[in-house]
Amino acid sequence: MNPSPRNGTSRRRILVADDEPHIRRVLETLLEASGFEAETVCDGAEALDRLRDPERVYALVLTDLMMPERSGLEVLEGIGRMEHRRGLPVVVLTAKGQDADRERALALGASDFLTKPFSPKKLLGRILEILDGAD
Repeated sequence: MNPSPRNGTSRRRILVADDEPHIRRVLETLLEASGFEAETVCDGAEALDRLRDPERVYALVLTDLMMPERSGLEVLEGIGRMEHRRGLPVVVLTAKGQDADRERALALGASDFLTKPFSPKKLLGRILEILDGAD
């Protein structure tokens, strides 16, 4: 499975929104070693600012639920209101794994809901499955 886009001109970009610096570093390292471009932000408000810009192209968003400024659920709600982001895959990656949070995230359009601690190999496999299904 090659994470490069079909036209081969650039790597697919994934937006990572997590307030924990070590999680951002782990995800950035994993994604970039796998051929993706990782763009990281530390809160939901910054994620929404980036997503509002139609010039920024993302293949997928990885978001935590509990973040300052705006939560991952608010990020999902915001994406749902952005016409240019409809259908953008979002994976929620969180330590808060209650069924109600999972149900709410999936109802708001999340493609998947994974709990921390996570297996980097399984996460990457899931990202590739989602993106292969979106192509």
